[in-house]
Amino acid sequence: MTSRAESELIWAERAATELLSPLEARWRHTLRVVDRAQSFRNVLDRDELEVLLAAAYLHDVGYAPDLAEVGFHPLDGARFVREAGHERLAGLVAHHSASDAEAMERGFTEELAEFPTEDSLVARALTYCDLTTGPNGEEVGVSARLLELGGRLGEDDPTVRAVRREASRLAAVVDEMESLLAAGR
Repeated sequence: MTSRAESELIWAERAATELLSPLEARWRHTLRVVDRAQSFRNVLDRDELEVLLAAAYLHDVGYAPDLAEVGFHPLDGARFVREAGHERLAGLVAHHSASDAEAMERGFTEELAEFPTEDSLVARALTYCDLTTGPNGEEVGVSARLLELGGRLGEDDPTVRAVRREASRLAAVVDEMESLLAAGR
């Protein structure tokens, strides 16, 4: 019998493949985030690992042109995931990385608050996997990723401002996850 988490993972992989594979660099980034999420197999139980993998597939789905309604990918993606009936995944997509701070920058705080937020190992692992994967799927350190964002988007971009404001929290999440992964091997 297929568990709910396994069913969600199957759906997430199919949806992400359909919507993101045409966006070549975004798809490479997504696949590498999924690959990095696999490193938590010795840390999370099977269901939680499958939730992490599903969230990794979906974290940037809001970039898909067919889904872009407001132009803020965590919100556009979360709305799509919610409409498909996956509330926890919608919350993970909505609140990944520095999206709460970016929502403030973009004026979407109330809209993003419609989605459940969780301070869980799965949520922090998703942020870790996203922040340590570059825009083309390359493995990067968190400092290099933050510099890359500024260089690519410009220092006045709302994403860059949000990530800079959250830099110490994001670095702490990366440190925590790297310690956890090192202990779990």
